[in-house]
Amino acid sequence: MWASCRSSRTRDVGFHLNVFCPCPLATSSLHMDDFIEAVRRVEDGDPGSDPLAVLRRLRGAAGLNDAFIRHFLGSADSGGPELNASLSGYLSKAVHHRVTEDAKEEGVVLTPDGTTVALAPLLLGIEAGFLAKMTGRVRGLYQLTLAKDLDSSPLLGPDGCWDNITSPQVFTLLSSSPSALTAARVNGGMDGVVLGMEVSAKDGRPPALSGLLTEYYCRPLESKGLDAAPRLVSRRRRENFRGLAAPPVLARQVVKAEELQRRLTGSSKLEVKEKKQLLALVKEGMKEFVHKYIDCPPIIPRCMWGAEPYRGTPTNLSLPLSFMYIHHTHTPSQPCLTFQQCAADMRSMQRFHQEDRGWDDIGYSFVAGSDGYIYEGRGWLRQGAHTLGHNSVGYGVSFIGDYVTRLPSQHSMELVRDKLASCAVGGGRLVADFVLQGHRQVVNTSCPGDAFYAEIRGWEHFGEVKKGKLSDWQEESLE
Repeated sequence: MWASCRSSRTRDVGFHLNVFCPCPLATSSLHMDDFIEAVRRVEDGDPGSDPLAVLRRLRGAAGLNDAFIRHFLGSADSGGPELNASLSGYLSKAVHHRVTEDAKEEGVVLTPDGTTVALAPLLLGIEAGFLAKMTGRVRGLYQLTLAKDLDSSPLLGPDGCWDNITSPQVFTLLSSSPSALTAARVNGGMDGVVLGMEVSAKDGRPPALSGLLTEYYCRPLESKGLDAAPRLVSRRRRENFRGLAAPPVLARQVVKAEELQRRLTGSSKLEVKEKKQLLALVKEGMKEFVHKYIDCPPIIPRCMWGAEPYRGTPTNLSLPLSFMYIHHTHTPSQPCLTFQQCAADMRSMQRFHQEDRGWDDIGYSFVAGSDGYIYEGRGWLRQGAHTLGHNSVGYGVSFIGDYVTRLPSQHSMELVRDKLASCAVGGGRLVADFVLQGHRQVVNTSCPGDAFYAEIRGWEHFGEVKKGKLSDWQEESLE
């Protein structure tokens, strides 16, 4: 069993803690490690209570007890020792989800991997899974986690950013007009489905809820990154969810959720024509969901890694582009395995590009870490400064590390080769027959390293072209 999220988070900022310390609950911090500590206190306050009882107490503290939820899970349990006011207040704040008029999202926590998760759909999915061990059937898993909000309009809401990644308190969405299904709700819903299915199928004594969450969110990566990581970790949420939830299944669950809502509220039943129209609308909307959360890789936005503002006036790209140029960073020379280290590397590269090179921003369009995530550089819309003479016609994607004699992790290469490229084509940002090239093919440089260049020569879309080479100095001295 891993010590705790807290220990891994503390290690990343330079401290060492190998065992869990029962420190006072940081009631103002909305980090997953603080939430797990709160769950552990609920468990310790009622020794011998099973996970289902703990989940019902959490649900009661957060007020998750409407007719829709009770239909599948029964009433929230207020039994057991009374929670102290501080703990109860923290749980209510951490779990009760809502989006305020000024685009603040509540009921979400920051996880150690840098993503944000809504706790309500996560906990409801896990409770449905544990309940299935008693009834022999998983009821309402998709409706409790995702389907209830998949018919909202606009369909998909934005991601957002925290005020502080060490002690997060306020999460602000990147759009002033968000939908009910924000990125955090999708993350929480996916995790609820994955963990709910996992616990429903697990034989033997059920794990403590705090232990289950710790194993899923807090497991550190070893030197090979996700290549050597177990299946059930939060960094794999999209691939795990893809294996469990086919789009047609989700679409049907959305319609069922709407029918149930109407029945529970005493509204009129869906007519056959209305049902067909709703299903058609949901299937169309499902295409966007699949593109954004299944086809595309998870991308950490600029504000989450602490990017400085763009200097000057950016040049917008004319889409779709025809090229993707592959780089390695060389410096930093080591792959990054944690959100904290990858974010620090991104800030270091941006500082070097802006301060030493005099560029407007970090040069790359996107950067791949070995922690399971892509990091947003200049992004999809702004022209980069990565491949002199070719910045207007292609995206520059770099891998953190020096790959002269070794390769990036297989997972990080798959994220770019299979996911980022497919995402770009599907989103109209790259042409379908785009050409992928190594930096060295068009500029006089050793980038992306001999070993890595030999690898990408076998990738789909790799292409040879004639080049007018420029020196490394020329390339790096100009925006």
